[in-house]
Amino acid sequence: MAQRIGRYTIGLGNTAVKGYASVVGKKEGEGPLAAGFDYISEDTAFGEKTWEKAESRLQKDVLSRALNKAGATPDSIDIIFSGDLLNQCIGSSYGLREFNIPFIGLYGACSTMAEALTLSAVFVDTGCAGMAAALTSSHFCAAERQFRFPLEYGGQRPPSAQWTVTGGGAVIVSRDGTGPLIKEVTIGRIADLGVKDINNMGAAMAPAAAETLKDYFADTGRKPDDFDLITTGDLGSDGSELLRELMERENIKLGTNYTDCGLMIYDREKQDVHAGGSGCGCSGSVLCSFILNNMCQGKLGEVLFLSTGALMSPMSVQQGESIPSVAHLVHLSSGRK
Repeated sequence: MAQRIGRYTIGLGNTAVKGYASVVGKKEGEGPLAAGFDYISEDTAFGEKTWEKAESRLQKDVLSRALNKAGATPDSIDIIFSGDLLNQCIGSSYGLREFNIPFIGLYGACSTMAEALTLSAVFVDTGCAGMAAALTSSHFCAAERQFRFPLEYGGQRPPSAQWTVTGGGAVIVSRDGTGPLIKEVTIGRIADLGVKDINNMGAAMAPAAAETLKDYFADTGRKPDDFDLITTGDLGSDGSELLRELMERENIKLGTNYTDCGLMIYDREKQDVHAGGSGCGCSGSVLCSFILNNMCQGKLGEVLFLSTGALMSPMSVQQGESIPSVAHLVHLSSGRK
């Protein structure tokens, strides 16, 4: 049963992954993780007329595939936690409306996958749900139009900019799941060091990642070497290096077992994505492919999955506000007592 561990962390019982799936676009399918995705669409529009409708279709497809792999039906799911980057989370609400499942929409920006997985695990572990679904998505073209400029504008991207992943991931959580256990979750605090550059999300989000990691280690007494893999959501190259520096100031050294989903999903040399990948679908699709695949195959035992999100809006940036951020942590384990 769920119980508080320290100030910020919740320990869970036998909550586990029952099924999962990932769906991505063409560019992601050309990257180094291609073999692990459940479906790669050669059509960036996913057969739809707008980018926003394409993202809704993506959400529908990824949940359907996760349900199928879990041997579950929509009627067997008690609650869905989902979100995306679009205004009012229309990618989720329009994409999932046909399933007729109780729905809670989330906005944690790029932290949404860990946020949804945290809430799903807590609901299942406390008995509020027998089975829950956690999912998220992002779409490069839809995000560019909303947060920066439409693609037709042809704006130049600085080296610190990241490429929003067209993709998504879905996890079905239950007590009788045979996949990796969800052992602990740490809910992050809002951090804001005054970064205002919308093209440097890594710098804006790294402080939140550092705070959550520090809180988790303090609550549990664990250390980085206890894990086979520690991965952040999408800090990219600049944010990842900054995270290492921030952690070293706390006398916590991240070793070679630390990486970032934004650095894993693309080949930065060949695919011209500058500082790496970003977006809700970045950590979502990497979790539901490379990470969970390797855990189920016994190649990874203990994993810290840490999604990071920048909580700004286009309006707040236009008004000169700084960019607050948050990071949520999930401890996954392939070992059972």
